[in-house]
Amino acid sequence: MPPQQRTILLVDDDHEIIESMRTILENKGFRVLVARDGNSGLMVAERENPDLLILDMMMPKKSGFLVLEKLKSRPGGLIPTIMITGNEGSRHRAYAEMLGVRDYIRKPFAMEKLVRSIERVLGVKSRDGYDDEP
Repeated sequence: MPPQQRTILLVDDDHEIIESMRTILENKGFRVLVARDGNSGLMVAERENPDLLILDMMMPKKSGFLVLEKLKSRPGGLIPTIMITGNEGSRHRAYAEMLGVRDYIRKPFAMEKLVRSIERVLGVKSRDGYDDEP
């Protein structure tokens, strides 16, 4: 594994979305971790400290907002996060941004849009390899 390889944690209860994201991101050279609900997402995030969290808003056991609130209060602060959601409400987006979400993407979305967002948040270019800056 190259030392510059970035780790992305996907937290979503939708199997198809998880598998689509995992396939594309692994092909782009990312190390991908998966959690299928908010509680396990929180545990994996705290244990693995990934470079990026891609977090669904509506999930069983613990919502994306509760995961964000908990991670924001940890000693290391919030992991850079992209929230994905089927929710159309602007209040939800505003709250996510107030909690520190770097991007907010509505489902359904093109994987290309997600990849561009990841590259921007992490400061990487999947075509040319990785930039020196995180």
